[in-house]
Amino acid sequence: MEPFKMITGVVAALDRVNVDTDQIIPAEYLKRIEKTGFGPFLFDSWRYLPGRKLNPDFELNNPAYAKAEVLVTGRNFGSGSSREHAVWALTDHGFRAVIAPSFADIFHKNCFENGLVPVLLPQETVDQVMAKAQASPGYQITVDLEECLLSGADGFSVSFVMHADPETHEFRRYCLLNGLDEIGLTLEQEDAIAAFEAKMGV
Repeated sequence: MEPFKMITGVVAALDRVNVDTDQIIPAEYLKRIEKTGFGPFLFDSWRYLPGRKLNPDFELNNPAYAKAEVLVTGRNFGSGSSREHAVWALTDHGFRAVIAPSFADIFHKNCFENGLVPVLLPQETVDQVMAKAQASPGYQITVDLEECLLSGADGFSVSFVMHADPETHEFRRYCLLNGLDEIGLTLEQEDAIAAFEAKMGV
């Protein structure tokens, strides 16, 4: 998993609530076994009209959002099924962080395990970021995970958490900063595991 310390990127605004995983990546595209290749199908049913012509009414089709690395959206993002592919589609498209007032539990967990930073902010603060991204397409924001700070060149600045529980927040922050998924965490104990196995004659 790629370590995440700080990025500055364009914010794409998706002003919708209860966006579920089938909307993020439709079931018909879940046949791949790799974690890559899902980006082109992100929000597929919203992004395209029949004939796969881009839907001009879908907000993320705004050319100013083409290389966005931060997504700001509404509450309960990632609800529905537990498919990990939803996070894979977001990261394969280029998103490194998602800002929302709340996330569905399993999606939230999948973010941490795949290097996508879930930025939790109060609704009124999310609304501020949303308004900035909508009023000035191409608006950039810095996500600093070392300081847990969100900031913009216009003077906007706010602290954030990734989990309501402080201990879980710090654990997940450590993992993301160091690019550690569950396998990586286990391998940090490789010497201790080898010593135990040697002692037990394994």
